[in-house]
Amino acid sequence: MNSRQRRGVILLLLSVLCALGAFAGVLAVISDVNSKVGPETTAYRLKRDVVPYRNLNAGDFEKISMPKRWLPSTAVTDLRQIEGKTAVTPLKSGSLLQTDMIVDQPELQPGQQEIAIMIDAATGVAGKITPGATVNIYATFAGEKKGDPDQSRMIVAGARVLDIGKLTPAAESNDRAGRATTTVPVTFALSTLDTQRVAYAESFAEHVRLALVAPTTAGSPADKGDRTYTLDKDK
Repeated sequence: MNSRQRRGVILLLLSVLCALGAFAGVLAVISDVNSKVGPETTAYRLKRDVVPYRNLNAGDFEKISMPKRWLPSTAVTDLRQIEGKTAVTPLKSGSLLQTDMIVDQPELQPGQQEIAIMIDAATGVAGKITPGATVNIYATFAGEKKGDPDQSRMIVAGARVLDIGKLTPAAESNDRAGRATTTVPVTFALSTLDTQRVAYAESFAEHVRLALVAPTTAGSPADKGDRTYTLDKDK
């Protein structure tokens, strides 16, 4: 073997040794990372924004993997945990789903019924009323006969809102100025008598409006006389 061949063999051996050293270094780095990160586990992230008290479903979330040691103890790791749950606060897209973000769906109390009616979105909801809110329900009626004053009545005090539907263009304008209106279905939990009052108002009242009230007041008026208003009361 001449000198040139010996140099070639030596260079080849050096290349092999460098490659082995680099490979060992990569393995050491991977081992170090694994020792710091640890095993991964399943978690779930919001795919879209979710409004408060909206029923949750699997389509709202995407499955992700992350190191178990970095996962909060409240993180949801099984979507069966969202069954029968609703969002307690606004959930933002990209957020990690955690158990303290969700609560049990509101249930009807004994003797209550669900009823949904269409409400003028601009004057009756205006984006301020959300599921779980407490509202008073007002209806305005024309005078029963010619010469009788129009009346505004609080037909239900302290109604609990269960759900707010999607905005829908009204088939017919119910605005006195003839402007096009947009309505939204609102679902309430009411007693049988209050359910009948709301159904009557939706059928015969000129307008039905909602007024958001503080939960502590329950929306109750000071006395029964406060439920009905006519313009001549201010004279």
